[in-house]
Amino acid sequence: MTAPQKKTGPSLRKLENDLSVNKTTLHNWKQNRPKLYEFIIDSYQDRAALKENIMFLIDQKQKLEERISLEQKKVS
Repeated sequence: MTAPQKKTGPSLRKLENDLSVNKTTLHNWKQNRPKLYEFIIDSYQDRAALKENIMFLIDQKQKLEERISLEQKKVS
């Protein structure tokens, strides 16, 4: 397994549900408050990247634990 790749931002539908706003509000933020909108999108991208990295680390931990277990059985 390779390291995860950074993904694009969340869908408008996901933003609507998470922020409890409608699409019109999101479009207004994008046009009238671009820094706020960019911050929201960047936050979601960072969160997605962190989640992927954590899943990658958990997978690596499980592989290491299996390998340690096999080595302990060989020694015993």
